Amino acid sequence: MSFQGWLWVSFIAFILAMLGLDLLVFNRRAHEIQVKEAILWSIFWIVLGLLFNLGIFYLEGHDLALQFLSGYLVEKSLSVDNLFVFLLIFSYFRVPALYQHKVLFWGIFGALVFRAIFIFAGIALLERFHWLIYILGAFLIFTGIKLLFQEDKEIHPEKNPLLNLVRRLVPITKDYEGDRFFLRRGAKLMATPLFIVLVVIETTDIVFAVDSVPAVLAISRDPFIVFSSNAFAILGLRALFFALSGLMQAFHYLNYGLASILAFIGVKMVLSGWYKIPTAYALGFIALSLLLSCLASAWWPKKQS
Repeated sequence: MSFQGWLWVSFIAFILAMLGLDLLVFNRRAHEIQVKEAILWSIFWIVLGLLFNLGIFYLEGHDLALQFLSGYLVEKSLSVDNLFVFLLIFSYFRVPALYQHKVLFWGIFGALVFRAIFIFAGIALLERFHWLIYILGAFLIFTGIKLLFQEDKEIHPEKNPLLNLVRRLVPITKDYEGDRFFLRRGAKLMATPLFIVLVVIETTDIVFAVDSVPAVLAISRDPFIVFSSNAFAILGLRALFFALSGLMQAFHYLNYGLASILAFIGVKMVLSGWYKIPTAYALGFIALSLLLSCLASAWWPKKQS
């Protein structure tokens, strides 16, 4: 097996091992995640991602290391925006805090699978049809402009076609049944409302991937760099959710930073046929946009009605 092959096998084994430790050891019993615990786990995942980035720098050089860091920051920043929606979903379905971690665990596991499919399909399409890069660039510019003028987020689970399909195919229990997704009553297999929440979380993440995967593909075409940067950002998403869930409303200017990042990356893709913006410049712009949007949120707090 080639070095690249061993790299893929080792990384996937590492992800599965970490997920197994999370589910079977550290969170074997359902419990409400406290802010202190969430912050410690968030720091752990961020440090782990940075150490992995150092490994890439040592093995592959500074260019791929910059690509990983840029992709990681893009995916992480877009994921923070996604957390607002997850919070709304949990509120809408009145999910007890005790069971939220399990929903996010399996939601993120599914997200890793779908991101891998999107990444390999996207790279294959761009390799074969290079002109698609201009369409994706224009799409990201449009998404950035749309995000800039987007008002407060709302969710409408009743409009989710997959959720409506699940409700037609599987009977749903009236109340939550602990942290179970399915149970048997007599000879009938029934889904619980917790499974419905998981379906909504999963389909929502797929919609998010339509924005985030092209954004990272604009930074790197290396499948391992794109997937690993996505994976590290997503793996730390659960801890980040519980660490920031009480502070999310404070980042009310974050959408401006994310809009500028998406629009900038879209311009980068559109101009790629004539001028390639250096990865270091892209990384600097991403970091500066996030910093300014966070500082603006702190300096001009949102007035409570």
